[in-house]
Amino acid sequence: MSSFAIRHAAIFTVDPDNRVIADGALVVEDGMIRQVGDVREVTIPEGVEVIDAGGHALLPGLIDCHSHSSLMRGVTENMPLMDWLPWYQLEHRAMTEEYAYHSARLCYLEALQSGITCVMDMFRYMDRCADAAADLGLRVQLAPYVADRPGKDFFSTREENRQLIRSHHESQNGRIRVWMGLEHLFYCTEDAYRDAARLSREYGVGIHTHCSEQKEEEQAVTAEFGRRSLAMLDHYGILGERTLLAHCVWLNNEEIARVADTGTSIAHCPVSNAKLASGVARVPEMLAAGVTVGLGTDGPVCNNSLSLFEEMKFASLIQKATRLDATVLPAEQILRMATINGARALGLDREIGSLEVGKKADLLLLDLGGANMAPVSVNEQGGNLIWNLVFAAGPGNVSGVWVDGRQLLRRGEAVQVSQQAVIADAQRQGLALHEACRKLAHTRMSMV
Repeated sequence: MSSFAIRHAAIFTVDPDNRVIADGALVVEDGMIRQVGDVREVTIPEGVEVIDAGGHALLPGLIDCHSHSSLMRGVTENMPLMDWLPWYQLEHRAMTEEYAYHSARLCYLEALQSGITCVMDMFRYMDRCADAAADLGLRVQLAPYVADRPGKDFFSTREENRQLIRSHHESQNGRIRVWMGLEHLFYCTEDAYRDAARLSREYGVGIHTHCSEQKEEEQAVTAEFGRRSLAMLDHYGILGERTLLAHCVWLNNEEIARVADTGTSIAHCPVSNAKLASGVARVPEMLAAGVTVGLGTDGPVCNNSLSLFEEMKFASLIQKATRLDATVLPAEQILRMATINGARALGLDREIGSLEVGKKADLLLLDLGGANMAPVSVNEQGGNLIWNLVFAAGPGNVSGVWVDGRQLLRRGEAVQVSQQAVIADAQRQGLALHEACRKLAHTRMSMV
């Protein structure tokens, strides 16, 4: 791995003190952060590459805690969740290894272009998703879409999940990690949940699933099982420090307390939750209870965009608007949700999520020269820049991205792959997948 230094950047460390260094420097050696501080105090080793980052901000790479790779962008629209799911299932019934690979490669490219260095992806044929991540150099957590109830055999199996752990967990120098993935209570038997809990302990891996996304879904779960969603997951024994639940829009006070007590984390997907008319998660209450809450895009099929900049802004604004409280979820808190909180939710906070000595060099360099960022004022409290990072910045400002100290994006262009080839391949594969889904449309099945 190369060694290099970045100097004269406005550094937002997102460390425990939220330290901001107006004119900072950071030194990377062998993929690890070795020094970070004021440019006048950092000693840059002789002979290393020095990147002059004046007019730029340096942040930890952003972390997408819940996504689904897909080539079905803009296809299933204007539907609430329970109506949308039967159409979404068509993609998985038509899925092939080749479609999965090109879905992941396109989505991982978009993630890099959006300043995301780590993605939790829940999808199919995830050995091919691992290949796509290796192509681009991205850090990924892979949670196969496991389902074992009758009629849901078009998703992944428990055995596929086990095999993926054995073949790919901690591969690519640890950048690829595998989780136990469970689709939903309506898709998975009790055995699947209890098996996931057992294998999580056996292999030391996490558990990822969906919970309490829409009001009508919650009502259907209660009618079917006699318990609410979180109570069922608790009954099956999967809540705990290694478990990440996506959505959790409709948790009540007692359920939020139970999530906090068990150390379970939540992936908040505000744009998808709004788009599918699912509602607004009670994030301030979750954070106040001590729950670790990260941000997720939920993938292009129900978001259209994979921008965590959009998620950061919207996550704050939707709370301000619905609570009539302009002070809720300020910029510092939102930035932590997109970085160190996301790392903690994925069990990676000792490795990534903040710019601290001894952590891996997963870095995001933002160009502050665009009209959307001017004027720039930065001080030890962040100045106006901390607010504009959350409420004004976008993928167009992304200048450089590094994972494990390797530069994967330079001046907005991917380093390890041809962007044009990835997009052209996805275009061809995507249209073929759309046609395959149309041929199955008359056979779609309800979620329940």
